[in-house]
Amino acid sequence: MSKSIWDRFAPIYSLAMKSQKNIYDYMYSHIREKVRGKDVLELATGPGLIAKNVAEVTHRMVATDFSPDMIKQAQKGNNPVNLSFEVADASNLPYTDHFFDVVIIANCLHIVPNPEKVLSEIERVMKTGGLLIAPNFIERKIASPNLWQKLLFKLGVKFEHQWTSEQYKNFLESNGWKITVSEVVPGRIDLMYVECIK
Repeated sequence: MSKSIWDRFAPIYSLAMKSQKNIYDYMYSHIREKVRGKDVLELATGPGLIAKNVAEVTHRMVATDFSPDMIKQAQKGNNPVNLSFEVADASNLPYTDHFFDVVIIANCLHIVPNPEKVLSEIERVMKTGGLLIAPNFIERKIASPNLWQKLLFKLGVKFEHQWTSEQYKNFLESNGWKITVSEVVPGRIDLMYVECIK
C-alpha cells in the first residue's frame, strides 16, 4: 500500500476512529499497565492516538509511521517530553538490535503485504524477554465486508490479510510468538487485543 493513501487519510484518521472509542479506551488502559517505566517503540502510530495516551508513563517512547503526513498530524499539540515521532518503515527499522522493552503495533499487520518481515524486525529491535503488544482488527465470520470496510476500500485502504481471531492467533504463533493475553473487543470492526513474548 502506498504512502500517498495514508498521507491523504492522515487529516481525518483521528475523526474516523472516534466511533471506535471503546476499542481505543480499552487499548489505552491495558497498554499503560504494560509500558510503565519502559523503553517503548510503536509502529504504525498513525496520528499518534495510542502514543499520546500512554507515553507519559514510559521511560521513553518512539512512535513511528511510514507516512510523513501521519507523523505531521501526530506531532501536533502538546505531547509528553519523553515522546518522539519519527518516519520509519516497520519492515526495515533504523534502530539498533535489542533496544526496546516493549514494541506496539496496532491495527497494522493485516494491511502490510509481508507481516512476517515486520515481526522479524520487531524481534530484532526488542530486548530478550521483551513484550510485543499487537492488537489487530479481525474479521467476523461473515461473507462480506461491513459498511466501514467498504468505505476504507473505496479510499484505497486494502486489507492484505483478513484474519478471524483464531487465524490471527495462529499467524502469530506460527511466527514463533507465545500469546500471553488475548481478548476480542467488539466494535465497528472487531479488535483482537494480543500480548506476546518470544
